[in-house]
Formats: sequence, structure tokens, C-alpha cells
Amino acid sequence: MKTDPDRRPGRRKKKITASSVVLYLFLGIVTVMQVYPLIWLFLFSFKDNNEIYSGNAMGIPTVWRVSNYTEVLTSGNVSIFLLNSIIVTGITILVSTILITTSAYAISRMQWKLSKAFLTYILLGMMVPLHATLLPLFVVLKNLGLLNSYLSLILPYIAFALPMGVFIMAGFYRNVPREIEESACLDGCSIYRMFYSIVLPLVRPAIATVAIFTFLSSWNELMFANTFLSDDNLKTLTVGIMSLSGQQGTHWGPIGAGLVIATVPTLIIYFLFSDQLQKSVIAGAVKG
Repeated sequence: MKTDPDRRPGRRKKKITASSVVLYLFLGIVTVMQVYPLIWLFLFSFKDNNEIYSGNAMGIPTVWRVSNYTEVLTSGNVSIFLLNSIIVTGITILVSTILITTSAYAISRMQWKLSKAFLTYILLGMMVPLHATLLPLFVVLKNLGLLNSYLSLILPYIAFALPMGVFIMAGFYRNVPREIEESACLDGCSIYRMFYSIVLPLVRPAIATVAIFTFLSSWNELMFANTFLSDDNLKTLTVGIMSLSGQQGTHWGPIGAGLVIATVPTLIIYFLFSDQLQKSVIAGAVKG
């Protein structure tokens, strides 16, 4: 005798309530609001000025002009700008992650008198406005001969990534049970192996979170890149796209293509680390 699957013990048919309908409707509206700008930008990048000014700026292109991408990658030098952004952002993420993970571990897990004072000193950097450092940084970099070089961006990016990163990592390190480290020490594990082989794998969600924040702040930064770099071969993607309005005679299609190219790496980074980022948020909520 067959039983109805919906009447089996432990299986209940979900009822659609008015509150769930309102919730899904609200989430659908939020999703459309978040995704539509990306869809609009993608469609915009395949149009020319005539189609944009004729009133079809919001709709599907009548002709899909792939030439906008080839034009912006060749004559617009976006490929060079993209490579510069990848170099600057990649080095910034690598160096800042190493400094953040090691310094936060020393502050939160090692016993020394000035650990709290040193943490407070680092966190004071979160209170410094980015714009207030523009002129002092320009003078310092000029005196050091670092203007118009990758280091003129990498060094400030690393410095501004440290406070928030140390704050996040220190909070996660404090929630790692000390018994794990004590057991490793009893087994003869050195502090370096214990850090890299035991502690770091436990805080991977926090590392992913710090890496994403550092990537976004470095990849999208404009003020320092526009001030410290004057050589066209060293400009990053944000500055390069801004200069396309003059080089291309305000051809909006190639500019839209350049914006799409600048957006794609951000989406890729998020999809690669989204799982770890969600784990970090959930872990922070549970521990909080």
C-alpha cells in the first residue's frame, strides 16, 4: 500500500502566507534594483551615440556593436590600464594580507604588555580621512622620488588596508580555542607551523573578507591614482576610463565597454570568495 508523500511523518506541505508573499516580493524588488544597473551597463556598452541620443539608452541595442570593446582595448589603451590595476591591486592584497594576518595574530594571541596599546594605535588609522592625507602623502612621495610609480599607490593602499583588516582578523583570532594551540605545542609544533598550518585555515572566512575589502578599496580608488600618476603607461583603470571622454571624443559606447571591463573582475572576485564571505558574516553573527 502506497502512502501519500505529503502525509508521511516529518514532511509537511509548506503553506503560502501573506507575510511570505510580501517578503519574496520585497526581495525580488531589491534583486531587480541591484542587478538592473549591471544589465543596463552591459546593454549600453554595445550602442553608439546615435542610438543613445535617439532615446534607446535604456533598451536593447538594435545593433550589437562588439567593435566598442575592440576599440577601447586597442585605441583606448584599456588593456594597459587593466594590467596596471591588476599589478597594483594584486601586490596590495598580497602584502597587506601577510601584514594583517601576522600582526593581528601577534596582537590577539601573544602575551606582551603593549598589545592593547598597539592595537589602539593601529585602529586610530580608521579615523583618518582619506582626503586629509592627500597633500602630506604627495610631499612625502615626492621627496622619496616615488611619484609616478606603482609604489606611490601600493604603499598608501597597504597603509589604509591595515586598520580595518587588523580589526577583523583580531576579532576572529580571539575566538580560536587556545586548546588547539596548546595541543600543537605539546606535539612539538613550532609557532610558525602552528600559525600557517593550524590557525590560518580556521580563519579563512575572515581572510577572504579582508581580501575582498582590500580589493574593492584598491581597485576602485581614483583620488590617489589621479594625483600620484601622470604617465599614461602607469595609469590604473579608473583613471584611464575617466580620460576616455577626451580621447574618444565622448563616444559613450566605448566608455560603457570600459566600465564593463572594470566591473567584471569585481564580480569574479566576489563569486570566488562569496562562500567564504558568507561564512565570515555568519560566524561573526554567531560569535557576537
